[in-house]
Amino acid sequence: MKHIHILGICGTFMGGIAILARELGFKVTGSDANVYPPMSTQLEESGIELIQGYNPSQLDPAPDLVVVGNAMSRGNPCVEFMLDRNIPYTSGPQWLLENLLKDRWVIALSGTHGKTTTASMVAWILEENNQHPGFLIGGVPQCLGVSAKLGESPFFVVEADEYDSAFFDKRSKFVHYRPRTLVINNLEFDHADIFPDLAAIERQFHHLIRMVPSNGLVISPTHTKSCEDVLDMGCWSEQQTMGDDGDWSYQLLKSDGSSFNVYYQKHFVGKLDWDLIGTHNVQNAMMAIAASRHVGISPTHSIDSLTRFKNAKRRLENKGKVNEITVYDDFAHHPTAIQTTLEGLRANVGQERIIAILEPRSNTMKQGVHQHTLFNSMVEADAIFLYQPDDIHWNMREMINDKSPTTVIENKLDKLIQDIVNIAKPTDHLLVMSNGGFGGIHQKLLDAIALKESK
Repeated sequence: MKHIHILGICGTFMGGIAILARELGFKVTGSDANVYPPMSTQLEESGIELIQGYNPSQLDPAPDLVVVGNAMSRGNPCVEFMLDRNIPYTSGPQWLLENLLKDRWVIALSGTHGKTTTASMVAWILEENNQHPGFLIGGVPQCLGVSAKLGESPFFVVEADEYDSAFFDKRSKFVHYRPRTLVINNLEFDHADIFPDLAAIERQFHHLIRMVPSNGLVISPTHTKSCEDVLDMGCWSEQQTMGDDGDWSYQLLKSDGSSFNVYYQKHFVGKLDWDLIGTHNVQNAMMAIAASRHVGISPTHSIDSLTRFKNAKRRLENKGKVNEITVYDDFAHHPTAIQTTLEGLRANVGQERIIAILEPRSNTMKQGVHQHTLFNSMVEADAIFLYQPDDIHWNMREMINDKSPTTVIENKLDKLIQDIVNIAKPTDHLLVMSNGGFGGIHQKLLDAIALKESK
């Protein structure tokens, strides 16, 4: 039995690699700087030994292969030991290609926003229609229960991330995936710690499109210049588009996106009534329906499956309600995602107050790349609470303008929570946005509201 050791195992992607490797029969061990639930629990239940920290002793005796997560860098004790001892190593995406994807029909879901949700939808549609796909998703879809699965069919659904592969391979992860069905949801500037500008990201998407076979399919939105620029660099596959004048289009029946009609080449194919809200989720669903059709699932069957779809955790996830005050968790990391989430929630709750609570945690936000568009993305909120820790080196207060709702900025989490609780009242909706844990703020808010109510 070959032994692989994974550095940075508790990230969703690398944790998924570990689960797949275990299913393939490898002996799997791994380490991370922070070994904690839920991923640590999921891995340990799969029989995977976890090690806290990066003491080089974990590589002695040497495994057959080290799979290196992209959070690892030169100077890491395990990385230096691995290089000095000439232990074989690879990146997570390269391992995935060589051990799984090269023999599968890969359905890749890419784009700046919506990758996790759309990948979850496609995997769910295929599972519901007895295709039993493999998948690797950067989240845990509530309807599927796990983030990764080997599957029993030729189909493999993968969330195709444009972030880099490893410290020794600065190509985007998705360049390794070689999809037959490719969705590009959207394309904006992000990951400022990796890419200097949007053109650099577009070039990586072009490299991805170069690998789609001529009998493959590329699905993209209409009237999106960045996507059009990528396709203009060259595309050798069938193309379909989604938008008002595209191959796929939709008609909202409810403004919050909870009901809409689906059209293919202007012909009505079905009506979807479901639990999700927001135009962005309608667009994600349209892409999932289009991708599923390419692998043989009729739009009618896809629509039926999506009526039972439960989104991945941290996608406008309801964390609880106390004193008629609801707390949501959303994995927001970009002004466009923030705006579309708020618009969807506003359409759903009407005139009830929305309090936006943001931790600008992504590397791009910390660098201040989005500072000039961040506040305008939150105009649907009735109040904004911002957490500004010491490692954010731009002044949020300078960005507040006349259009900004009432805004509070704090650098102490406990003080931020108390400020929110002081103004929260029944029927309010507290939307917490971060791509990290945000210090457990969701439960702390619920507890503080309950304590206030009991007094």
